[in-house]
Amino acid sequence: MHIRQVSFDHPDAVKLNDEVQAEYHVRYGDGGDATVLAPEDFEPPNGVYLIAYDETDAPVATGGWRAQDANGEGNLDGDAELKRMYVVQPARGRGLARRILTALEDHARAAGRTRMVLETGTKQPEAIALYTSSGYEPCVKFGYYRHYEDSRCFAKAL
Repeated sequence: MHIRQVSFDHPDAVKLNDEVQAEYHVRYGDGGDATVLAPEDFEPPNGVYLIAYDETDAPVATGGWRAQDANGEGNLDGDAELKRMYVVQPARGRGLARRILTALEDHARAAGRTRMVLETGTKQPEAIALYTSSGYEPCVKFGYYRHYEDSRCFAKAL
């Protein structure tokens, strides 16, 4: 497996984003994650988007971060917000999500971000397990879903 930095509107990123949105729809019964994202959110030095490719060069995992600073949605100066972490079903259980997460944390730290934050939901227990086992702790809710009961927010100092 190898990890490449791509744009958020790269065809492989769009494909995997469509897949994760479909999974959100199955788990939560709505139209997916309604958080507004733009390709420029993930352009260095204010963010990055990564895709892991397998030995056949097929995209199998993805994730990105975007810079956030103090705002009316609960973010703090220096935040890097984790977005669109996803591993395709056949590739799950191989540690790909952890590798993407580590690469994103390293990139955000190098860009001067001081805290990685993320929002997930109660119907994603495997995501919650990944984050808590990687040193993330519950934090004050932020972002689009901060008022939703099923929303869970986590943070980790970088």
